[in-house]
Amino acid sequence: FYAPWCGHCQSLAPAWKEAASALKGVVRVAAVDMDKHGDLGAPYNVRGFPTIKVFGANKASPTDYEGGRDTDAIVQAALQTARDLVMARRRGGGGGGGSYSQGSQQSSGGSSGGDGGSAVIELTDSTFSQVMDSQEMWLVEFFAPWCGHCKNLKPHWDSAASQLQGKVKLATVDATVYQQLAQQYGVQGYPTIKYFPAGPKSSPETFDGGRTADDIVRWALEKHAD
Repeated sequence: FYAPWCGHCQSLAPAWKEAASALKGVVRVAAVDMDKHGDLGAPYNVRGFPTIKVFGANKASPTDYEGGRDTDAIVQAALQTARDLVMARRRGGGGGGGSYSQGSQQSSGGSSGGDGGSAVIELTDSTFSQVMDSQEMWLVEFFAPWCGHCKNLKPHWDSAASQLQGKVKLATVDATVYQQLAQQYGVQGYPTIKYFPAGPKSSPETFDGGRTADDIVRWALEKHAD
């Protein structure tokens, strides 16, 4: 909610437009000119400009956006809200399968996801320390939900994770949600699989093996034996 004469609104406009472009097809980013449509802000207690409201699962009760005013901050907050919405739907048992039945790939990254006990561990920004603090070997897949190659890999990744239990941990990171994490490890395409050796973790290597369960297991066991 903005006013054309508002200096802070004018400063926000380039980042807002850039975030809207980056989030196209994922999260809708909109603007209301309060000089023209002041009545629209009244139900949402808009008292200053710009005021940003986040309409999540409950459209009747939006929350105030209190994050940064740069493009990256807006995009990250929007993606986190979208992710929270998806996870809430999964926990509620409704709509989980249809909107992302590669949704499974979300659960491809989900040791406790909707795949009935998948051995794959779903990592986030806050849980990635499991890898770095571990003495075990990890293979981490960075994926995008819309990626066809990622969808094809999923059953093989699940199967390999099950076969490698107790020896090598397999995990996933949704690179569209955790973009900074993906950038940190040089992810430029999907899926990208990174190998973190046992013992102290430094710079990971890129997995260069085949994409079938047998290929993944064979490659991982060879590394594990080194």
